[in-house]
Amino acid sequence: MPDELPTRYRSSEEDSGRWLGFPFRTGDIVISTRSKAGTTWMQMICALMIHQTPDLPLPLAELSPWLDWLITPREKIYEQLAAQSQRRVIKTHTPLDGIVLDPRATYIVVGRHPLDAAVSLYHQGDNINRQRLRQLTAEPEPELPSPARPPVHEWLVEWIEADPDPHEALDSLPGVMWHLSDAWARRHEANVCLVHFDDLCGDLEGEMRRLAGLLEITVSEEAWPELVEAASFESMRAGVDRISPDPSGVLKDKAAFFRRGTSGAGLELLSEDEVARYRARLSHLAAPEVLAWLHRDVQPT
Repeated sequence: MPDELPTRYRSSEEDSGRWLGFPFRTGDIVISTRSKAGTTWMQMICALMIHQTPDLPLPLAELSPWLDWLITPREKIYEQLAAQSQRRVIKTHTPLDGIVLDPRATYIVVGRHPLDAAVSLYHQGDNINRQRLRQLTAEPEPELPSPARPPVHEWLVEWIEADPDPHEALDSLPGVMWHLSDAWARRHEANVCLVHFDDLCGDLEGEMRRLAGLLEITVSEEAWPELVEAASFESMRAGVDRISPDPSGVLKDKAAFFRRGTSGAGLELLSEDEVARYRARLSHLAAPEVLAWLHRDVQPT
C-alpha cells in the first residue's frame, strides 16, 4: 500500500488523501468521473448487476459512498464499506493519478461531452444549498453576498475561455480534459475501463452487458430486462429518494439532480464561431485521439 499519491487533490469539500490506507478487496469497483458525467448512473448500473435486483438493500449513496467527500467522516465510509459482504462500488470525482490504484480493483472512468457536462454543472450549481454545504464543511459565512451568476450561455463561453491550473480546478475545461487524458493513457491496463455517456444513452443494455463481461458478473437472461429498466433515466428519476447522491441534504430539490439525461445541451447554446473556439481550445488540452473519442468521431479500441 503506498504511503503517498502521485497527485493529492484537495479542496474545501474533497481530499483524495483519504484513499491512503483504504483496505481494498478483490473485486472492488471504483467509479472515477468528473462532475455531471454520469457518476450516479454508473453507480446504479454496477449496483444493479451486483445485486441482480432493482430492490437495492440500501440507498445508493450508502451502498456506493463517495470516499473523498469531507462531508462524511473517513472512518464512517470505511465502516460502511467494510460491512458489505458483496462486491463493493466506490465513488470518486478524482482523476486516477490522485487515488490508490490497486490491482484487485477495477476502475471505471466515464466520459461525457464537456459542453454537456458543463451545462449540467451550471444547473446543478443553482440546486445546491450553499449555506447547508458551508455548515457541513465548517466554512465561514461570506462577508458579502455572492454576485449573481451570468446566464448559462455567457457562463459557458467564459468556462470555455478560462485557463486555470487543471489540478486546482477539476471542473474547469482543462480539469475535465486532464481527468480524461490521464484515464485514456491507462486504457490498455487490464483493470481500467472507459465508458462514454453517449453509449449509455444510445444502447444502455449493450453497455451494461459489456460491463458485466468486463467485471466478470454473470446475469441471467431473465433478469436483464428488469435491470436495464431500473437503470433507465426515467426509472432513476422516479426513485430519486433512494438514488440521489445527497445523504446530507445539500440539494434543494433531489428530483432536479436528474435534469435532462441526454446529450446536445452544450452545442445548442453556442454559435458556430463559439464551437470553433471551443475546438481550438481543446486542441491545446488533449491529444487528437482523446478528442475524437470524446466527441464520438471514432469508437475506442
